[in-house]
Amino acid sequence: MNAKVFITILTVILTVGIGQAQNQETTDSLTRELQEVVVTANQSVTKLVGSTLVSTIPGTDLADLGSALDVLSQLPMIKVQDNSVSVIGKSNLEIYIDGRPMRDDQELSQILSSNLKKVELLMAPGAAYASATGAVLKITTRRNFLQGLSFTDRFQLQRRRKWSVMDYLGLGYRTGNYEFFVNGTVNRNNFFVKGTTVNTLMYDGKDAVVGSSQNNSYPTVTGVVKAGLNYAKGLQSLGAYYRYNPEHGNFNNYGTEWLDNNSALIREIDKRIRSHSHLASLYYENTFAEKYLLHFDGGFLQSGSHNRVATTYPESTISEVHSADERNSTLWAGKLYMNFPLWNGDFSIGTQGSYTHTSLDYRMLNAQISEYIPSSLTDARQTSAALFASWSRMLGKISLSAGLRYEYVDYDFKVDGKRDAEVSRRDHLLTPDVSLSYSFNDESQISLSYKMATVKPPYAQLTGSLSYVGLHEIEGGNPGLRDERMHDLQLFGMWKGFMLQADFTRALDTYAFVKQLYPAGNLQLIMHPLNIDVSSLSLYLVWSRPVCRWTPNVTVGMYRQWFKLDNNRYDNPIFSYYFDNTFSLPCDWMITANISGRTKGDMHTNRFAHSWFTMDVSVGRTFLNKSLTVKLSATDIFNTANNDWTMNTCGIFVDKRQSYDQRGISLNVIYNFQPRKSQSRGSSAAESEMKRL
Repeated sequence: MNAKVFITILTVILTVGIGQAQNQETTDSLTRELQEVVVTANQSVTKLVGSTLVSTIPGTDLADLGSALDVLSQLPMIKVQDNSVSVIGKSNLEIYIDGRPMRDDQELSQILSSNLKKVELLMAPGAAYASATGAVLKITTRRNFLQGLSFTDRFQLQRRRKWSVMDYLGLGYRTGNYEFFVNGTVNRNNFFVKGTTVNTLMYDGKDAVVGSSQNNSYPTVTGVVKAGLNYAKGLQSLGAYYRYNPEHGNFNNYGTEWLDNNSALIREIDKRIRSHSHLASLYYENTFAEKYLLHFDGGFLQSGSHNRVATTYPESTISEVHSADERNSTLWAGKLYMNFPLWNGDFSIGTQGSYTHTSLDYRMLNAQISEYIPSSLTDARQTSAALFASWSRMLGKISLSAGLRYEYVDYDFKVDGKRDAEVSRRDHLLTPDVSLSYSFNDESQISLSYKMATVKPPYAQLTGSLSYVGLHEIEGGNPGLRDERMHDLQLFGMWKGFMLQADFTRALDTYAFVKQLYPAGNLQLIMHPLNIDVSSLSLYLVWSRPVCRWTPNVTVGMYRQWFKLDNNRYDNPIFSYYFDNTFSLPCDWMITANISGRTKGDMHTNRFAHSWFTMDVSVGRTFLNKSLTVKLSATDIFNTANNDWTMNTCGIFVDKRQSYDQRGISLNVIYNFQPRKSQSRGSSAAESEMKRL
């Protein structure tokens, strides 16, 4: 479709929608079902409760958007891009669905928006969560007691630079107190990214330039098969499921390399990826004496991947470079906790433990390259155990909560079968948190919280192996990375439809990427992480309040850091805005229009380029008494999104220009027969370990 024609049609639709909205009575409401009684009242979709943003979905325009991902994309402080959910200004997000951990992004696309009951965004997670957790998203669905068979099918067809297609089918059967479920997903994606990288430095007393161009195509086929059961009777429930997830991918990069003013060499990189994972999970929950809640969940994860890479220079005499790597990981995890009233408040105490084993066998098959990028076998084993306790109490208009978490970690790291004593270590970690809130009335409150955390780097960054990128470039990890120690102070406030978040963080030994010279016989640059100390301040002001059939959500903010490396300061602030809009029109039509932008600024060692204006739009409608949803979406309409950045570290200036294929259209068709609650209520046993794997 011609872009000008699409924009003209969109403008007409939005104008008509706003005009009709101004002449319609409000339908926004909060709906609570109490057996056969339905109580409705006009309220804002999202409210601040302490340091938690609570969004109630039933009775609002958001209930008819399609999937849970569609709803999340319209909520304050939450951003969704390509099925990936993030929180503005936060890292290490954990997502729970009905108390269980979300272990892949597809789960959110499988939940219908009409089945959502409540979305809670915890901006200051307590001791019950791993200390590295920056935010927690808790999604509660509406429970359905319908007996018999139910099924949901979701089909998505997407066109950007390449075609992608996905289909999900979920079947469920409820009989008595039991429910059985099985679902499967087939997803074929084909992404395309193009760009250039130019490195400028002094080498042997002369100016040198190392450059490359990239045209990356990444077609992948993934599948998910999941089956399990749940049992619930009275206050007791239990369940288990098994999931198998295979993936086949073939990465291709057609580009060039050049050094100084020499002619560019054509380069082709072909990477074959074969991976899979097995996951088994179970949970048990029961309430004793009507006040003691006992919860247990455990899980086992086994995953493996086999990759082969071939780099060729078809128009030169340079030898081909072949490498292969094999990664295998295993995780055992368990979590047990109990909640009960204590000292006129709520008390929670529990324990959590995990055992992780991951190995990476990297083989460089080119004899000449192996002189400076050798083959290696790294092996990492970690045993961790934690005890945590938290207590909260309401004292009139004052709310107080406090928690304490103790963690013991035994980390053992080997390279080629030899234990690295400098990297292996045993840690005893104690991380407290405290929060104090005051409520003036239902629409005005203020909250102050503090948390100390220990953040462990991902296993992918702890590897000691190096990877060949080009004739003059290498990428690698850093097994010597230390754990980050973080102090976080947050202030939250709400006044009517306005919300304020101020967050000051002091991070010691967090990690950032640098590029520097690598000791070799010729010019070689290496990109790898190292530990840094950085302080940062983020401020975000949110306004969200339904206006007739229009639900706007406006966020403006600023991120500023204080960080210095090699006499270079990285302290340029980043200003950003997000303007999300939902329009509910007659005849079950729904329109969303989301606009965002940011200025140029620094984040760790990267200086990101500005992106003043990007826009995503969707138009959808429900049919067959809302059992069928059809939605047409357009992303990055004006093709203005970018991920350009520069880096100036260790005497090397890097200018990275890259264009993702975010501009495109997609068609979503969802059919649901007998809506039902999403499966399994187990909570996370070791989400942070799974993310590190």
